[in-house]
Amino acid sequence: MTGDIEGIGSAVTAGLAARAVESRHGEGKAHGHAPLRCLNCGTSLTGSHCHHCGQRADVHRSFGAIGHDLVHAIFHFEGKIWNTLPLLAWRPGDLTRRYIHGERARFISPLALFLFAVFLTYAVLSIVGAGGGVGEEIAREAAEQTRAAAIKDSMQEEVDRIDAELARADLPAARRDALQAERQVLQKSADYLGVARSRSKAERDADRAAGPPVLKNPAEQVMTSVDFVSRNKVDTGVPFIDHGLEKAFANPALVLYKLQANAYKFAWALIPLSLPFMWLLFPFSRRFHTYDHFVFVTYSISFMLLLFVVVRLLNLTIFGELATFFAMLYAPFHMYRQLRGAYRSSRLASLVRATLLLYFSLFAVIGFMLLLLAVGISG
Repeated sequence: MTGDIEGIGSAVTAGLAARAVESRHGEGKAHGHAPLRCLNCGTSLTGSHCHHCGQRADVHRSFGAIGHDLVHAIFHFEGKIWNTLPLLAWRPGDLTRRYIHGERARFISPLALFLFAVFLTYAVLSIVGAGGGVGEEIAREAAEQTRAAAIKDSMQEEVDRIDAELARADLPAARRDALQAERQVLQKSADYLGVARSRSKAERDADRAAGPPVLKNPAEQVMTSVDFVSRNKVDTGVPFIDHGLEKAFANPALVLYKLQANAYKFAWALIPLSLPFMWLLFPFSRRFHTYDHFVFVTYSISFMLLLFVVVRLLNLTIFGELATFFAMLYAPFHMYRQLRGAYRSSRLASLVRATLLLYFSLFAVIGFMLLLLAVGISG
């Protein structure tokens, strides 16, 4: 099941990459004179482009053409990037509305921009990290938790082996005393590390009722909660979920790595997760269609990713705190402007819908994180 899900994620990512990277017919450039016939379809040429397939008359095979084609395929640099980004940053509603109503050649397509934003975000985070130290600290705590879990499991296996030997009726008294002493030492060490399988049911029920302690440090809170759940053996009643949780608690560092990898692979899932919430903002409306919401959501997510990249890079400078503060204020304002401009709503209606969209965005992100968690623990 996990393999199928990851296969779908890889296929969609590859499809988006192919859409953004593959050039249209005729977007090459050549050395020399234009041929009399199109090199692609053989049609007689009457100008710089083939009137049948659109390919340029001049094609080139230089090394520099590779970089040109790559940049051109993503951005269509003949003015598209400069037409798109300023509008996306300050007048996103106009950009969304104009693209929906047919101005396609002037702007970068939503999917191409989204794919580039995902790639850029992944690249920047791989180089400079997520920032704030929380992600790195959680990763470090997860690795320590994994090592502790391995030690606990080995100790418990040794305790189980000693118990099996102690159950023998023909065991010599001297050997029995030695094994009992060894078991006490192992059990004390295991209890110290949190194995505590010999606790009474009343003690376990008391722990469940009390819940994990609330800590100020986010990393410590995450790992303490994981340890709490693993020690109390929460049973969901669904075998494959229980098996996945057992593997996650035994190796949280691996699960964290899978979450990070899958976040990049399944970033496209944010779009379909957000579309139902956009429909809720305009229920039963015949003016707007699913395609309109798709363009809105894709441009909006792309902007938020690009804004995050800019803020993360500015965090490396003295302007980091100011950039973070500005981004937290501008993100909801950007939603408001995009809603008002794209859907031609009144100020009050746009304000109400922008407020709802903020809450809906949290639900979409939570759903996305649950998807990543499900893929991570079932892999």
